[in-house]
Amino acid sequence: MARHAGWLAGVLFAGAVAGFALLPQGYSHLLHPVALLGARGVPGATAFNALGLALPGLLAAVAALAVYRDLPPASGWAPRIGARLLLLSTLAFAAQGFLPLDLRELDGGSGRLHGSAWTLWWVAFVPGALLLAAVPRLRIAGPVAAAAVAGLALAPLESLPPALAQRLAFAAWFGWLALAPWRLAAALNRSAA
Repeated sequence: MARHAGWLAGVLFAGAVAGFALLPQGYSHLLHPVALLGARGVPGATAFNALGLALPGLLAAVAALAVYRDLPPASGWAPRIGARLLLLSTLAFAAQGFLPLDLRELDGGSGRLHGSAWTLWWVAFVPGALLLAAVPRLRIAGPVAAAAVAGLALAPLESLPPALAQRLAFAAWFGWLALAPWRLAAALNRSAA
């Protein structure tokens, strides 16, 4: 089950974003951040925070624990620290669901905490994925996902709306979480055979 948690988290997140985006009038995937769907006062906000942020984050944490568990015994300290940072990233993602935005005070209260959780999400993932790239089965996927998340979270392309850049960063993160447990499991199966 743990190896399925990453892709299940991604599917749940994408379904929640697509479904709950139908509720607020005028919501646009090209213009509005995902967190707006969970802001106080937005129709369905509590359900979105649970199904779109908290539960996918907790499922992602299960995938992160599978990555940690499946690290080869001789992988060394760097991948183990990377796996812990990955777990921190997943918990920060889930925390966004417990710290909804307040549209009246975006830079204060729970909005500030939500922003901090979002920042911790990508700040923990980027070095975590890079450290996990020391494992041969994750050598390419880690740096690619880390670069995509960091690049899209920090400096979206001028021709790319920030809301779309955010969604692409989430897609890179969920894609990595869907792939990594399976790549490590395949390596374990080969070494056991």
